[in-house]
Amino acid sequence: MSRDLVIGVDCSTTACKAVVWDMSGKAIAIGRHGYGLDHVRSGWVEQNAADWWVATSAAIADAVKQVGGNRIAALAITHQRETFVCLDHAGNAIRPAITWMDIRATAEVEAFGTEEVHRITGKPPNPTPAWYKLLWLRKHEPETIARTAHVVDVAGYLLQRLTGNWVTSWACADPLGLVDLQRFDYDDTLLEMAGLSRDQVSRLVPPGGIAGQLSSGIARELGLPAGLPVVAGAGDGQSAGLGCNVTRPGRAYLNIGTGTVSGVYADTYAHGTAYRTMGGPVPGTYIFETFIGGGTQNIVWFIEHLSGIDVTAGSSGETPEQILEAMAARIPEGSEKLLCLPYWTGAMTPYWDGHARGAFVGLSGLHGKAHMYRAILESLALEERLLVGGVESAMGRSIDEIILLGGGARSPLWCQIIANVLGRSVKLAREQESTALGAGIHAAAAVGLHADIRAAADAMTGIEKVFESEPEAHQRYANIFEAYRSIYPSLKGTFRLMAENMP
Repeated sequence: MSRDLVIGVDCSTTACKAVVWDMSGKAIAIGRHGYGLDHVRSGWVEQNAADWWVATSAAIADAVKQVGGNRIAALAITHQRETFVCLDHAGNAIRPAITWMDIRATAEVEAFGTEEVHRITGKPPNPTPAWYKLLWLRKHEPETIARTAHVVDVAGYLLQRLTGNWVTSWACADPLGLVDLQRFDYDDTLLEMAGLSRDQVSRLVPPGGIAGQLSSGIARELGLPAGLPVVAGAGDGQSAGLGCNVTRPGRAYLNIGTGTVSGVYADTYAHGTAYRTMGGPVPGTYIFETFIGGGTQNIVWFIEHLSGIDVTAGSSGETPEQILEAMAARIPEGSEKLLCLPYWTGAMTPYWDGHARGAFVGLSGLHGKAHMYRAILESLALEERLLVGGVESAMGRSIDEIILLGGGARSPLWCQIIANVLGRSVKLAREQESTALGAGIHAAAAVGLHADIRAAADAMTGIEKVFESEPEAHQRYANIFEAYRSIYPSLKGTFRLMAENMP
């Protein structure tokens, strides 16, 4: 039997998915196992790193059982970015992993977030990159840094468990904020400031590079052949772009997941505050990325805390999201003069303000949960308009094509709102597991099942549906946008006062 399939493993914020792909990009089998987050205190979000391996190994084993391990040619890893864990010499976690959602290092951002750091890493100063949290650990938990033998991103952790090698790709490690993006190598000064050396970080390979071979013991556990090539992919944002074939200029993806990430392909390095620069999934390229620290997590929060709807199902078997979407669809654009600011975990592009928080503006006795639900959907679309305009202005060219993916893209109402707010058609990716598909594309190219990464992306991706902008709705949203864009500047000082004076 020929080895004609690959596995794309997506170890995300709350679950690991292992998807078996054929060479046309069709999902043949899937395994999924979840894990939790620990909200230690306001703004502190940690995770048990061992859960990554438990979920990953179980997801891979479940997927492999459905097709048989002898058909698998390679597997590749993509993962939640910026999240990291400090390990001892035995590879055990010294403390819980600190996630990308964690914003405890605001003081370190203010003290060390210089223009030079921005130039080197492509990341405007903000609490998301691990480097600032490592500086926080050096100050507040020096014993952790003293005991640390390895600092790894999620891919580096999993690749070591799979192959025994301390290795990751530069497109996986780059979001940590330790990599010089013009050289695709660690910056020694940034390592030194965090109290680390090169011996304590994973060796870097290009995205789509083979990290090693599957060890015999792990192979038996997973039902796969020993010696199977294991590929280092890219962080989940870049991998999602690859799974949408964002491999050429003028094309962007919009991934509505836990957070909302949009990325535009670029051939050459640049940096600016309107975006953050990431190592692209095609070696030597870049993604200019915008990030909203809100997305489906805002919806989940609303359902669990404010909707009053049973989170298991409605009386007719509908999900809470379906019930609320039907209600919100009857509300006009602008939610009858109710606006929402979606900064549940701070503001990223273009403001880079860790003190910012979410807000509803314009509440009155008229408004109910359907208005608030629609306002959340609209807020993320309005924020995306702000971000797209900023990137286009910085790049000096238009974004010709926007491809939607992620859990939020399963909402027809949300997709139509986005098209109307942006005033352009948006395309729904054929494969909603585009992040795992990006890893599958890397795996297929790495072992020669397709000629290279771009050829694999051309063969394995496609479009399912197009949402056209409605001119009258777009004009109404253009007026709403003028009010929306004034909210954060008006509240910026309030957010800082709250952070400084309120426990």
